[in-house]
Amino acid sequence: QVQLVESGGGLVQAGGSLRLSCAASGSIFSINHMGWYRQAPGKQRELVAILANGGSANYADSVKGRFTISRDNTKMTVTLQMNSLKPEDTAVYYCHAGTSRGSNWGQGTQVTVSS
Repeated sequence: QVQLVESGGGLVQAGGSLRLSCAASGSIFSINHMGWYRQAPGKQRELVAILANGGSANYADSVKGRFTISRDNTKMTVTLQMNSLKPEDTAVYYCHAGTSRGSNWGQGTQVTVSS
């Protein structure tokens, strides 16, 4: 089992920035990849960004050029730097860690972008 704790959400005006962090603990040796998903009211959860152990990152088209995912393997944290935020980025953001045994999720952190 992998435990994930997110931090860094909040309220920001359009055009602003926020940084989300996720700390992993437990069976961290089993993690293959880590990333961020988000879920807006009335919508399905969607991938925002994902980072494999080898270092390759993938982003949703809607956030490319604005969001950057990074990982600190010594601290087992994954960070999502979000710039040029838009009202449509408003959602609950979830940290995710994938292992050979399945998915692990954080509790979620709210990001609200006002226009």
